Amino acid sequence: MTKYSMVVDLERCQGCRACMTACKIENNTVQSNFWMYVFRFEEGTFPETEMSFLPRPCQHCDNAPCAKVCPVGARFKREDGIVLTDADRCIGCRYCELACPYGVNYYNWQTPEKGQYDIVDWHDDNIQTATGGAIPPYRNPDLDGLYGEEQLRTAGGGHAKGIIEKCTFCVHRVEKGQLPACVDTCPTDALVFGDIDDVESPISLYLRGRSSWQLLEEAGTKPNVYYVGGKPPNKELKEIERPKVTV
Repeated sequence: MTKYSMVVDLERCQGCRACMTACKIENNTVQSNFWMYVFRFEEGTFPETEMSFLPRPCQHCDNAPCAKVCPVGARFKREDGIVLTDADRCIGCRYCELACPYGVNYYNWQTPEKGQYDIVDWHDDNIQTATGGAIPPYRNPDLDGLYGEEQLRTAGGGHAKGIIEKCTFCVHRVEKGQLPACVDTCPTDALVFGDIDDVESPISLYLRGRSSWQLLEEAGTKPNVYYVGGKPPNKELKEIERPKVTV
């Protein structure tokens, strides 16, 4: 049976945050919502300092606490390992946000009438001059599709005010045989995605012979994101704060 997982190679990650940009563009997440976030750490005293980075998508846990606490079944885990949210069922109680030890859930405080790209009039003459006429893509129609055996609206962001959203492993791309946007965009190949139950898949071959670890293994969530390379300076995730959000 297929089980989707991700590997993050910290030895390859350069902290460029291209994965964050790709995620926002692909999923049309609202302002201040970063389903993929790259934490930056600094050790030492200037000028003897060293930077390290930690990309953090949703961990898509086997023992997902967010799914367990959802009172209406809006948060659920598919047989292929992807943890998703039924946007039409979510009531915004935020129990999943409290239950998740990784801080990957985002609540829509305002009506997301405009997405990541629609907030700017890209046809404005001054903006056209600055961008050389380039216009970013508008909402991806794939985000309005129904996915999985249940045929639910689970892809993309900005569905409605008062609901919780998070990383979906780009389910709309995965179901078409494509890689998640963050993986497809990473310029250093620091992100690897695939079926970890297939011993000949790229992700299984990548992990073979390599030592890996998971975030907050002691929490018993059994995450499906594996990290290769040295642990970050502050390995306790409770010491990692999410970026401040102004609403």
